[in-house]
Amino acid sequence: MTPPPGWYRDPSAAHQERWWDGTAWTEHRRAPGATGYGAPGATGYGAPGETGYGAPANTGYGAAPHAASQAQPGPPSTVPLFAGGGQGQQGGTGRGKAVALTVAAAVLVAAIVTGVFVLGEDDGTGPETQAPPVTPTATDPAPVTEEPSPTPSGPSADDPAVVEDQLNGITFPLPDGWVLPEHVAEDDVMMTTDGTYDCPADGGVCRHGMVVSRTVTSNAESSPKTLARQDIEDAADDAYDRDLVGNKPFGGIESHEEVASGQVAVAGRAGYYVRWRVETAKGPGGYVQSLVFPSTVGTESPILVRYAFDAGEDGPPLADMDRITKGIRPIGDADTGGGVGSGIGPTD
Repeated sequence: MTPPPGWYRDPSAAHQERWWDGTAWTEHRRAPGATGYGAPGATGYGAPGETGYGAPANTGYGAAPHAASQAQPGPPSTVPLFAGGGQGQQGGTGRGKAVALTVAAAVLVAAIVTGVFVLGEDDGTGPETQAPPVTPTATDPAPVTEEPSPTPSGPSADDPAVVEDQLNGITFPLPDGWVLPEHVAEDDVMMTTDGTYDCPADGGVCRHGMVVSRTVTSNAESSPKTLARQDIEDAADDAYDRDLVGNKPFGGIESHEEVASGQVAVAGRAGYYVRWRVETAKGPGGYVQSLVFPSTVGTESPILVRYAFDAGEDGPPLADMDRITKGIRPIGDADTGGGVGSGIGPTD
């Protein structure tokens, strides 16, 4: 069906209305809601064939209605968006109200969609309009590339690992090549050299170095010097003569020689040490040392530290005995040191 003549929304400009003469669009336009809904000639706008806006056949507005319909957009829908109040406007008041309600609902939906779109842009969830790229000019400063900040590295060589003896309240430094004890029968071993080897005599597994820390419970009132000299022979036997089950991993001790002894400052306390060189029936033998010093915690019972180092090229450096002794500290006080006997006796 072809819509009857009337004012309808201009298909080429939605903000205004345009006169449909029943067969084609004319050049008559007006603002929506203008007074008068009749034909253009009835409201001062002039009928299509009259002066004013001029008829479609007028030379000022192009060819006749038939020719104009070929150049203009198609006809309005059967139900006009803005129905006029004159005759032929799709049937009177009831249908006009229905059309008006339909148009209002469409406008409301369009407003809601527009609001959602705008809000989406505001909160960053909707589409965004990208600014055009800025082309630097000769006067613009060159961009500065910041150097990445260095990431923290691991512990340095000046901050060696620390082993705690919580029972006696002291810590030991862990030199290179030494590890925490694993699969060791004694429960007071603080550290061992890394790796094992087959013992040269009765078989079993041996280690090239071991450090033991324990509390002196017998003759605890004796001086560190007396306690160290009493312990050195037992230290040699436990390390190179017989093991816990009575085997002789090195074939037994054949001789020993004292190579160093004297006072030494340990964790701010005056201690004493004795060191032997031990010859065994098999293997290169080794070095043992007994170090005794007063504890810094509890009843201040003496602490005994034993060292057992294999001799020969496979054994740990003998200087590690001195490093470990000088590095003993009370727990929580890494700077404590000094005292009577600032040095350790000569190494052999």
